[in-house]
Amino acid sequence: SMFRVATPLHSSSHPSVSDTYPISTTQSQVERRARHIWKHADAVCFDVDSTVCENESIDDLAEYLGVGEEVATVTRKAMNGSIGFRDALASRLEIMRPSREVMNEFAQLPAKLTPGISELVAVLHKRGAHVYLVSGGFRSIIEPVADVLSIPHHRIYANELIYDSYCQYLGFDEDEPTSDSGSKSVGKAGVCGMLKKDHGYKNLVMVGDGATDLEASPPADAFIGFGGNAVRTSVKNGSDWFVTSFETLLQALQ
Repeated sequence: SMFRVATPLHSSSHPSVSDTYPISTTQSQVERRARHIWKHADAVCFDVDSTVCENESIDDLAEYLGVGEEVATVTRKAMNGSIGFRDALASRLEIMRPSREVMNEFAQLPAKLTPGISELVAVLHKRGAHVYLVSGGFRSIIEPVADVLSIPHHRIYANELIYDSYCQYLGFDEDEPTSDSGSKSVGKAGVCGMLKKDHGYKNLVMVGDGATDLEASPPADAFIGFGGNAVRTSVKNGSDWFVTSFETLLQALQ
């Protein structure tokens, strides 16, 4: 014979998730999961331009070289994803053609760090998380930023310029994963996948403001969109969790 199972008495005192979060349940679940991964992050990959730093270093370099407007136009197309990253990088560099001397001079200008990043990185380091700078920008400009944040240079993934014997611009190293984007094997996704494979990270988080950062998850376990310097709608809509200040991320670690 059939037994009717009595409903447990406590069920009504615990409303279901859908009762508690009637609006876009899935988004709140996604964010909750991202917050959990963030709290237990063993590796964090930060984008540099418009994330760790307030500015876009390629655009600043172009200004420095007097070709700001031409380069900014290409940057905008790249940011919106309407041209491939590598093509955009090549065409911007072709306009600028920075010599080694210019790059060295430019790298000595003080970095414009986004408020709160120094404290956040210090706390992550204290918690034992490995912090990486993963950028479509140039290593020589990023190394001084890493130094300020006490991030070892071997945790920088960025682009390397190639010069001729007269130290004039020749091109860029196309073997650097950050010199391309658009698939999971290159760009920031490629770096995140490689780091997980090589180090066995369980909770690797990518934090950034742009389309190439959003592409990194998966393989990154969570993507936190950062809108403190620039808000891109596609990134805001596509991120697991969207924040506009590093203070928010700092508080979530407490």
